[in-house]
Amino acid sequence: MKNILRSSVLATLMGLSAPALASLAYVSNEKDNSISVIDIDSLEVVETIPVGQRPRGILLSKDNTRLYICASDDDTVQVMDLETRKVIDTLPSGEDPEQFALHPNDRWLFIANEDDAIVTVVDVHTKDVLAQIDVGIEPEGMAISPDGKWAVNTSETSSMLHWIDTETFEIKKNMVVGQRPRHVEFSRDGKIAWASAEIGGTVHIIDVDELEEITTLDFRIRGVNQDKVQPVGIELTSDGRYAFVALGPANHVAVVDAQSYEILDYLLVGRRVWQLALTEDESQLLTTNGVSGDVSVIDVDSLQVTRSIEVGRYPWGVVVAP
Repeated sequence: MKNILRSSVLATLMGLSAPALASLAYVSNEKDNSISVIDIDSLEVVETIPVGQRPRGILLSKDNTRLYICASDDDTVQVMDLETRKVIDTLPSGEDPEQFALHPNDRWLFIANEDDAIVTVVDVHTKDVLAQIDVGIEPEGMAISPDGKWAVNTSETSSMLHWIDTETFEIKKNMVVGQRPRHVEFSRDGKIAWASAEIGGTVHIIDVDELEEITTLDFRIRGVNQDKVQPVGIELTSDGRYAFVALGPANHVAVVDAQSYEILDYLLVGRRVWQLALTEDESQLLTTNGVSGDVSVIDVDSLQVTRSIEVGRYPWGVVVAP
């Protein structure tokens, strides 16, 4: 009995003393054909992983064990095992995959194929192509509603959002927005969709039930030419408090009240800010800055930029794995 108790105490002490595994951010470097891995605790790059040509969109599987990578110039989606950090598979993707979104069923991957003007739907388990959906010219952005009902694609040249029924793989509505739409983000409850229009310089707020626009946001930054204000990535806090909008060559992130749609502030980050990701506890926001080759870190409570982390050339996408 004493030995059993002693073993139990030792096990408990070892458990208490064992360090928790750090959360990691993964950043796709478009010009270096690599993924930078950032330790969220130290905010330092701990590894650089070679991948396919011109990696852009990246996302995590629902269980955070795999990273999907759009290797745009290889016309494929790569699958990385996050335990070994090795590319273990590829998926059929259509030509020039740009961005993609994973259905809540953790199987159906909706991929925007910019050169082919289609959306390809792939089952990530069987690698079967389930559908190829004709959309507008130069499709780029992809998003899936939290309930899995809608897949939304943005076509840049057509200036449209295409609302795709995920059961039938048919377009139910084409919605005209500002010029060159790039990204769509759903609120946590799925009732609101935010869509950025890069050349239009706007973000469009959409009622998902009605599929109608509620309002349009314009951005004005003192001392910055208006033609440089080019919204791209959008990130929403889960409590519905903030929306963060990457403004491209304006080199700022807009802070928006996600309830009133009031623009609260503009935060200066690196050059050509592209995509955004919150850390797991949402205390920090990471931004990929393509031209300056770094990631800016924003403290969400104070809305202050606290750090710059050098990564590879032309960082594009970013995700954070717990």
